[in-house]
Amino acid sequence: MSGPLSLRRLATAAPVARLATVDADGRPHLVPCCFALEGDVAYSVVDHKPKRTAALRRLDNIAANPGVCLLVDHYDDDWSALWWVRFDGTARVVIEGPEHERAITRLMAKYPQYRATPPSGAVVAIDVTTVRSWSARPFGVPE
Repeated sequence: MSGPLSLRRLATAAPVARLATVDADGRPHLVPCCFALEGDVAYSVVDHKPKRTAALRRLDNIAANPGVCLLVDHYDDDWSALWWVRFDGTARVVIEGPEHERAITRLMAKYPQYRATPPSGAVVAIDVTTVRSWSARPFGVPE
């Protein structure tokens, strides 16, 4: 496997992404998040990590403007190992039901912390419409 599919595989396995939303006034908001991919949908959840409130700005922003970006990247002091994958799409907030359960199951499969304490908060579901990626080195080419 080479090219963007290899980068997508690396992104899928990465432990953290950054979720970018925009509020009703056009101000950007960027937060790190845990995530899991299932086909062309990316999931994140409002989990039990300490927060001031469960009414998060990202949820309000999605209600006002569902266009979002999920960025997964890898930094290394060896700049030939740098890469990133950006998933652009339309976000929805899922509170309950079969999709919420599937998302939680997918997230629990990826994160041992969620297996120990399953999250029950709102799920951000991103219907991915565009995937862009970049790598400092061509994938599939031996070093």
